[in-house]
Amino acid sequence: MKHISKVILVASSIIATSTMANADQFLRMVSGPAGGSWYPLGAKIMQTMQSQIKGTAASNAPGGGISNILAVNGGDAEIGWSYAHTVANGYLGKGKFTEAQKNIRYFATLYPATFQVAVRADSKITKFEDMKNANLSPGKPKWTGTAFAESIFKEYGFDFASVKKNGGVVHMVDYKESAALMKDGQIDVFMAATSVPQATFIELENSPGIRFIGLPKNRIDNLIKNNPGYIYGNIPASAYKSLDKDVPSLGIVTSMVVNKDLSDDMVYQMTKVFWENHGTFAEVKSIWKQVKFADALNGAAVPVHPGAAKYYKEKGIIK
Repeated sequence: MKHISKVILVASSIIATSTMANADQFLRMVSGPAGGSWYPLGAKIMQTMQSQIKGTAASNAPGGGISNILAVNGGDAEIGWSYAHTVANGYLGKGKFTEAQKNIRYFATLYPATFQVAVRADSKITKFEDMKNANLSPGKPKWTGTAFAESIFKEYGFDFASVKKNGGVVHMVDYKESAALMKDGQIDVFMAATSVPQATFIELENSPGIRFIGLPKNRIDNLIKNNPGYIYGNIPASAYKSLDKDVPSLGIVTSMVVNKDLSDDMVYQMTKVFWENHGTFAEVKSIWKQVKFADALNGAAVPVHPGAAKYYKEKGIIK
């Protein structure tokens, strides 16, 4: 499995010269950071689409839930990963989006993700109220995990600006850099909205050692009420060796969108390849076993691309 992952990562952003020369359609995917699940899965998906859709050259690049919507809408990518509530906010121009992203179309619903928050094992931080002057790493500015962090801090009456004013630091970096900062003692808190378990948290469990911070039910209730698209999440005790009980948190449904200008025939082929290679993708990350075809359009709050809709109608997902 490690060997397979390395091959995928190396190949993910490279399009063979011969394929480029003969390609009729370029498919650029924006996925997630190298330390998460989206990036290696995205690499394998695009590798598979390139091999099975004639005349297609495909690539995969890192990204984040919010930035990917902007990229697909703007034509800088044809397909992108995000979350259901981020997709809806983007289409409507709400939340972190200053303009409506009307060029996106729904492609598929994947698996649930959970907002995970950990502090160093020797940290004095035991709850979110203790983070008002902490050194944080919530993710990059256009990542959905960062938006989660902002929503939670707002619920507790503070924000990134007040953290800095109180003497804390907010490092907006990726998973790899976050892990390095925590190992060096430069951050107290690492946050990420991603699948459970996640490699960076496992790495940090081994060194320097971490504790997970959950949310009380009343706070989760308020956050879900005030942020349509958020759902109840949970980090099960079985996910990480440092846990002896479940950790309640926020959850979200992972989604994919495509650009509306992709031809119906191309998106039909993409949808067919995507769903008919389920086992191949599950070999890359076990989280893919949670992806169910019956849930392919769960949470879809924006128009489904006509090419994808054709496939879903054939298979009975759309009646």
